[in-house]
Amino acid sequence: MQDYIAAMPGWKREVGRHLDALVERSVPDVRKAVRWNSPFYGLDNQGWFLSFHCFTRYIKVTFLNGASLRPAPPVESKHKHVRYFHIHEEDEVDENLLEDWFQQASALPGEGLF
Repeated sequence: MQDYIAAMPGWKREVGRHLDALVERSVPDVRKAVRWNSPFYGLDNQGWFLSFHCFTRYIKVTFLNGASLRPAPPVESKHKHVRYFHIHEEDEVDENLLEDWFQQASALPGEGLF
C-alpha cells in the first residue's frame, strides 16, 4: 500500500497519505491491499468497504455501500449501492465528514473476500 501511495503523482501523493492516515485513525483494525491498481480498505470477515483511484484531475474515493451512508457521498454510480467523493487539488476536504463516512462504511457489509 505504501508503495502505491508513494508512486501517486504530484499533489495526489500527499492526499493519498492523508486519506490512508484518516482511514487508519477512523477504523483501527482496517486491512489494506492494492487491487485493480487501487488501494482497498476492509475488515476481516466483512470484505472491502472503501477504495480510491487517481484520475488526471482528481482522486475518486469509492464507498462500496455508499448509498447507505448519511449523508450519502455526492456522486452517484451506475451501481445502485456505490457512491463516490471526488477530491480535486484545490479542494478543502471536511476531515470530520470523511472520518464519519469511513466509520459508517466500515460498519456495513463489505464487498468481496480477503
